[in-house]
Amino acid sequence: MCLDEYNIAEYIRFGACTVPLLHSEENMINQPLKELVQQKYGEAALRAGQGGEKGSCCGTSCGCDDPITSDLYAAEQTEGLPAEAVAASLGCGNPTALIELKQGDTVLDLGSGGGIDVLLSAKRVGPTGKVYGLDMTDEMLALARENQKKAGATNVEFLKGEIESIPLPDNSVDVIISNCVINLSADKGRVLREAFRVLKPGGRFAVSDVVVRGDLPDAVRKSMELWVGCVAGALHEDEYRRLLAHAGFDVIDIEPWRIYQLDDAKQFLADAGLDVETMAEKVDGRVASAFIRATKSADPSAKADACCAPGCCAGE
Repeated sequence: MCLDEYNIAEYIRFGACTVPLLHSEENMINQPLKELVQQKYGEAALRAGQGGEKGSCCGTSCGCDDPITSDLYAAEQTEGLPAEAVAASLGCGNPTALIELKQGDTVLDLGSGGGIDVLLSAKRVGPTGKVYGLDMTDEMLALARENQKKAGATNVEFLKGEIESIPLPDNSVDVIISNCVINLSADKGRVLREAFRVLKPGGRFAVSDVVVRGDLPDAVRKSMELWVGCVAGALHEDEYRRLLAHAGFDVIDIEPWRIYQLDDAKQFLADAGLDVETMAEKVDGRVASAFIRATKSADPSAKADACCAPGCCAGE
């Protein structure tokens, strides 16, 4: 069933359709998805700010290395950054390594968390550039602003808002980055359209995200814990391409760089309280962290005119 309006207690939107949720108190289905994401990431910000162990994008609170968030940044990259910014990093890649940033560029980080990618980008765009970090979680914003002060970054601004409704004007940024956040949204098509809107003509989109490379068991798709943990809400890589193209992007490239195998699947399934023995083989190799790149044409109006041939402007 496909719905435009939905009750998150009954359904999670996936792409253009919805899938029913399991009725489980453990998965906290009576909370809207946005509130659940805010709660989980707010807790992670408080842990990082208090010097606690790094949490996991996959919902585990054990603090140990997990297959998605571990080993993403080289030591020389994080040298000199506040420890709290590194501890609050819950991503699945390193978007700052995906793209060339030039002095004077304006960069937007969607779902900026504790600010690690914002601070890394700020070094590269220099004093004539600007980096915005957008986040909806008060605790993460407070932590990020404290990290900004510690780092002495004067070309940075953290904004409160949602990635489905970016609080910046049209054609205002050169580069958009994001680190394992778009998969958390219940309306990914809207996120990508917003990203296209705020990019300048010729602007670049370079994000790290989790993608699906095959079918996943229904129990995985219906797990709120794994949605918050970047897996259940992940798009199939073909659907990601389609939504990017529909938003107006071109030169689209999706490069899986870390494919999660059987042992990885066992860990995040166990963290979500699912039956590892039954499901692990069905998930083996079907989930990956990927580098996703696209561009906004230097003349997007020409692309829009070309698109509107019969049949090519179908809705998402």
